[in-house]
Amino acid sequence: MPFATSHRARIYWRLDGAADKPVLVLLNSIGLDLSLYDLAVPHLTPDFRVLRLDTRGHGASDAPAGDYSLDLLADDVLAVMDAAGVAKASICGTSLGAMIAMALAPRAPERVEALILACTSPAMDPSTWDQRLAVIRAEGLGAIVEAVLGRFFSDDFRARRPDVIDTVRAGILAQSPDGYCGCGAAIRDMALLDRLPAITAPTLVLTGAKDIATPFEGHGDRIVAAIAGARHAVVEGAHLPSLEAPAAFAGAVRGFLAEVLHGTAIQDAKDALFEAGLVTRRKVLGDAWVDKSLAGRTPFTADYQAMITRYAWNEIWGRPGLDHRTRRLLVLAICASLARWEEFRLHVRAGLEQGGFTQDELKEVLMQIAIYAGVPAANTAFAEAAEVMSELG
Repeated sequence: MPFATSHRARIYWRLDGAADKPVLVLLNSIGLDLSLYDLAVPHLTPDFRVLRLDTRGHGASDAPAGDYSLDLLADDVLAVMDAAGVAKASICGTSLGAMIAMALAPRAPERVEALILACTSPAMDPSTWDQRLAVIRAEGLGAIVEAVLGRFFSDDFRARRPDVIDTVRAGILAQSPDGYCGCGAAIRDMALLDRLPAITAPTLVLTGAKDIATPFEGHGDRIVAAIAGARHAVVEGAHLPSLEAPAAFAGAVRGFLAEVLHGTAIQDAKDALFEAGLVTRRKVLGDAWVDKSLAGRTPFTADYQAMITRYAWNEIWGRPGLDHRTRRLLVLAICASLARWEEFRLHVRAGLEQGGFTQDELKEVLMQIAIYAGVPAANTAFAEAAEVMSELG
């Protein structure tokens, strides 16, 4: 097992992925070891060599008694990077792990390519942590474990995945109380707000959509405001999205780092495809409909709208093999055959308004549908088309 030595403590670490990939360091939350990222790592190793460590006081790392500090824990990370032969890396932390990353970045900017700060805060209530640590020292980790699990995971995930909950519970109960309290003291005593403006690395703040421990308001928003150019994104899950929504978590990390590591080339290419698709979409559906659709975008639907504009309207509708008239009629036949009446009405209206086909051509398509998709489908298609034609006068 590989260990690094830092301030007289052994820190366990492991590497996953190909040696020629850029390195991504993952830092765990309090109460969990590097297995916090087990479900996310397979989504990350196609693009990164992933370096994980058990934070001091956790997992296979030593758990010396006494209070720790974020600077001490940051030194542990640098010692692990040295032991692994990593000069510079992107660093992603969750909760305590992100606090460690925020302490490390301004102290060793030459070692940090980018930061991803998940479900974290630059300042917590010290009295709350004093009370928690007092309970642990008096009664052990069993006295707090259920409350911690309630803040780590959403209720629906706890009901759906008792295997994950039981695994995390067992890990917390097996942890050294000295190690938990040492890291708890680092959280209690952190003073990050004044240090954040010194961070120059590109930074992404990730918020769990159901996180009640560190919601964006009052926590992540303070980080975004303090670090120049910091971005914010919301992922599924609660306080530990790498367990609750590993694919979404890894996707957010990969998307952000792709732009950081490869410049704006990827985003520029996506933008070019989007703009090309938008030209075709406007030709086929008309400006009014497209403007209405774009205006109705939400954070939930924006990526989908961008995807269909790039692929459906540029890659498919933009192909030279069939003209737009033929493609319009194909869409009508397919939508009617599949009973996709909302889309059918859209393309009937757009085709007639834009002069994409005649009423007689529309009729012939629907006659053909009666033979190959069935009379009931054609009956509804004729009724839907007639209603649209009536609306158009």
